[in-house]
Amino acid sequence: MMNKVIFIAFAIEDERQRDFLKGQSLLTHSPFEYIDMSVKEAYDTDWKTKVRTRIRRSNGVIVLVSKNSAASSGQKWEIECAREEDKKILGIWAYKDDRSVIAGVNTQAWTWAGITAFIDSL
Repeated sequence: MMNKVIFIAFAIEDERQRDFLKGQSLLTHSPFEYIDMSVKEAYDTDWKTKVRTRIRRSNGVIVLVSKNSAASSGQKWEIECAREEDKKILGIWAYKDDRSVIAGVNTQAWTWAGITAFIDSL
């Protein structure tokens, strides 16, 4: 079976949750390849070009949703880019006690079964 490529969009404040998602994928026979696009530099045109290229080659996008998402211009841009590239998007709540909402992103609890179902649907 060919691995599916997943882009993870997250607010930089939620980097540890992104790391947990990566770790979870490594503990199982994961059916997807994980792309790490950590943001360590200012958002500039070159950064956006690189991210768009990675989103284009992804089969889908997982968005880590938290209270930090509202202020994350980078994450907002990644979500918009994924929509422009017609990528299927899954939102998962980054924390069990935070049920923040991103308009237009269908968000669910973070479960391996839910993530697997999303990936299998791609």
